[in-house]
Amino acid sequence: MSTLRNTFSACASAGRSAFIPYITAGDPSLQDTATFVRTLAAAGADILELGVPFSDPIADGPVNQQAAERALAAGTTLQGILNLVRDLRAEGMTLPIILFTYLNPVLRMGLDSFAAQAVAAGVTGLLVVDLPPEAAGPYGAVMAHHGLETVFLVSPTSPPERLKAAAQASTGFVYVVSRTGVTGEQVALADSLPQEIARLRTYIDAPLAVGFGISTPEQAHAVAQLADGVVVGSALVRTIAAGPDLATTQKNLEQQARALQSATQKG
Repeated sequence: MSTLRNTFSACASAGRSAFIPYITAGDPSLQDTATFVRTLAAAGADILELGVPFSDPIADGPVNQQAAERALAAGTTLQGILNLVRDLRAEGMTLPIILFTYLNPVLRMGLDSFAAQAVAAGVTGLLVVDLPPEAAGPYGAVMAHHGLETVFLVSPTSPPERLKAAAQASTGFVYVVSRTGVTGEQVALADSLPQEIARLRTYIDAPLAVGFGISTPEQAHAVAQLADGVVVGSALVRTIAAGPDLATTQKNLEQQARALQSATQKG
């Protein structure tokens, strides 16, 4: 069984949904990102999503777009992020780490070269936001060859054919977009989410992690009753952006993450 699926299985055995925080790598610096990764791991994260900043995001809302802009202005590169993961692994970090990226930076490095370097650095898997599963055959083959796990997105508008393709292409888990639109906090979850998760499970046997718009412990708890994983991104990225200094940010991030992690208990 894959590392990611083992993680979901362990969480299910513990009676909870997996807590999957997302932060943008390099915001405000890669050194600070390393501190935040350690903080999230200590706060109980089960899987970490590290966003690769990209100049032309299409799935990110204002909070994550601005984080990507700050990271790029700080000189963050894909190679630098791989080096960051390598350093964290050298410290003994065992938390599964997924890179959340667009396809362009990966192709720029070269798919095979990227995969080889990612595995050597200790990356667990990859979610390429703008790569549809129907077009992912060559990509999936390279990932499998190097032992990288794959995650694909589905949404409320995904037809059955797309759901089946995503299920087949995802060796780690399937990321469920909780609504139409981009990333960002929302006041309330969609009323249709229970029915949507039920629909997805008729086509997908892989673990389902729900993201896009989950920001509070109450929302995380509601999603945990339905899904195998809860992804929280923009709310954490906003905390990082608020500062005002590293020590304060670290403290606020840890408190926020612990509250979210506690809310993923089922029942």
